[in-house]
Amino acid sequence: MIQLKNIVLRRGAKAVLQQASLTINPGEKVGLVGRNGAGKSSLFALLNGSLHEDQGEFSIPKQWRMAQVAQNMPETDQNATDFVIDGDVLLLTAKQSVEEAELLGDGDAIANAYMHLFDSGANDAQSRAQSLILGLGFKLSELNNPVNSFSGGWRMRLQLARALMCPSDLLLLDEPTNHLDLDALVWLEAWLRKYQGTLLVISHDREFLDSVTQVTVHIENCNLNRYGGNYSSFEDQRSEQMALQQSAFSKQQEKIAHLQKFIARFKAKASKAKQAQSRVKALDRMEKIAPLLSEADFTFEFKEPANLPNPMLVLQNVELGYINTHHPENNIVIVRDVNKSVLAGQRIGILGANGQGKSTLVKTIARTIPPLSGEITEGRGLQIGYFAQQELDILQENDNPLEHMISLVKKVTLERTLSGQGTREQDLRSFLGMFNFSGDMIFQKVGSMSGGEKARLVLCMIVWQKPNLLLLDEPTNHLDLATREALSMALNEYEGTVMLVSHDRALLRAVCDEFWMVSRGKVYPFEGDLEDYQQFLLDEAKRQRDEAKKLSSQTSMTSPTIIENLITTAPTKKPFLSSEQKKIKKRLEQLENQISQDNHLISELESQISQSKEITQITQLGIELAKIQKSLQKNEEEWVLQSDQFEKMFNS
Repeated sequence: MIQLKNIVLRRGAKAVLQQASLTINPGEKVGLVGRNGAGKSSLFALLNGSLHEDQGEFSIPKQWRMAQVAQNMPETDQNATDFVIDGDVLLLTAKQSVEEAELLGDGDAIANAYMHLFDSGANDAQSRAQSLILGLGFKLSELNNPVNSFSGGWRMRLQLARALMCPSDLLLLDEPTNHLDLDALVWLEAWLRKYQGTLLVISHDREFLDSVTQVTVHIENCNLNRYGGNYSSFEDQRSEQMALQQSAFSKQQEKIAHLQKFIARFKAKASKAKQAQSRVKALDRMEKIAPLLSEADFTFEFKEPANLPNPMLVLQNVELGYINTHHPENNIVIVRDVNKSVLAGQRIGILGANGQGKSTLVKTIARTIPPLSGEITEGRGLQIGYFAQQELDILQENDNPLEHMISLVKKVTLERTLSGQGTREQDLRSFLGMFNFSGDMIFQKVGSMSGGEKARLVLCMIVWQKPNLLLLDEPTNHLDLATREALSMALNEYEGTVMLVSHDRALLRAVCDEFWMVSRGKVYPFEGDLEDYQQFLLDEAKRQRDEAKKLSSQTSMTSPTIIENLITTAPTKKPFLSSEQKKIKKRLEQLENQISQDNHLISELESQISQSKEITQITQLGIELAKIQKSLQKNEEEWVLQSDQFEKMFNS
């Protein structure tokens, strides 16, 4: 078991733990919660040995194997599958033992090394690694792509897969859900529930914690408080404690007031001086019960919209995607034939796997990108408040909060008449203060802000505009649990229309009355609740894995690697290749290399297109993407023909 006894832990001059004690038993799944800066990551640093206790006793079983997600961004040309396989340190050590034994030429050592390699799971390492990669949302075609070809968020998913690949007795996960969408999140929950070791996880996702953990450790006031049960159970227990504490605090304040009144009244009287002095000592000895403070950094509300057009907007035969201005025939179509109406007061959750077009739908409605075709009719007086998944799509990196508010005032003044909102600089400073931007913070450049601070600034700008339609694309990515709760409460009191994309199921459940599914190029109503959707995702993931296995078995007999094995190992076949066979084999190798390069380029271009804001750049990238796609199709067709010919020649 893990034991901490009277631990003092400091980061610089600041104490993050003070005389803290905790016991974690083998096999427990523990959620670690507390305000930002409370010391959650410092406790992880103590557990993994990168930070040492200043006082107290800390012990962890020496034989325990530990795994955690590396926080550095991987920079390597190694393909995704091999990168994840190398996360299995036992297998890596076994491979090194084989290499060393073979260099020595020691037969016994070689035999033992290969037995160790087999025992370490070498026979199914590739399938285990690829199962993790696919479960975290990658496509089958991306399994052998270089790690460097993926964007930062996808590389961090590979770091997570690598940590899960490592055999461990203790698994430390710090915000593992940050880069995951809902389908990958559901898969990860199922995986972690089956994990046999001890798990400690830091997360701001309430439902994730409820699904995975059975113990909650709350860091507060430099103490570690252990609660039996998941996060919801912890909240119930803590609210009871807080009620008792508040009652005790109120009673204590009454007693203090009584003692102080007695002291003030009688300390000057000789006959009562001794009694008054005893009251002073009693007051000094009394344990102070701290008044309760709100966990949330701030609370806010969306102002009542000036009007509610109905319908808010109508989409008729709309195609969504990215325009290629030079070659319209090569437009990148993501979603087709959208015929939907958005009504006043609707609360719509937008569901769908990553890359299916959820953000494209929201961006199109937000007027950030135009529709490829069809018509979007907006209701008269429509005012949109848009929270982009990437805050810098809305914010300017080199501007400060006050400059953002001044620019917003100028823009809104041009578009509509202000309805009684203060626009003086002092009014804007006061408004920013409501969102915890005060003092020098209003002059801090956005580029130097944390993710949570950027999210607060976007919310501040949205609230000031008094929108009647809120478009929120992953608004909770950088918010802690308490601030997520504040957002949920504000949305529930909001009188306008909400369209929400989020992997935070607690927020979706609390806010949304209906769901739209974006999948396979279509937008359609999802009939069911979030439990139904989670089951749908698990079924869909299983279907994709089955298809991948089927495809693998179908292509294995024509794969150049398998053909090579067939040539070298089958005793009934010719041991040598004719000049024609060698020529075809060489061409197959060239084609496979080219196909791999084409797939890498396509992934990179698609990522650049989705992140680009400039129409000219999107057009240029679209032209390049169309060329590579044609090249890939041509090379794949030739590969099939050549491999069929090779197999016929070899078997003749």
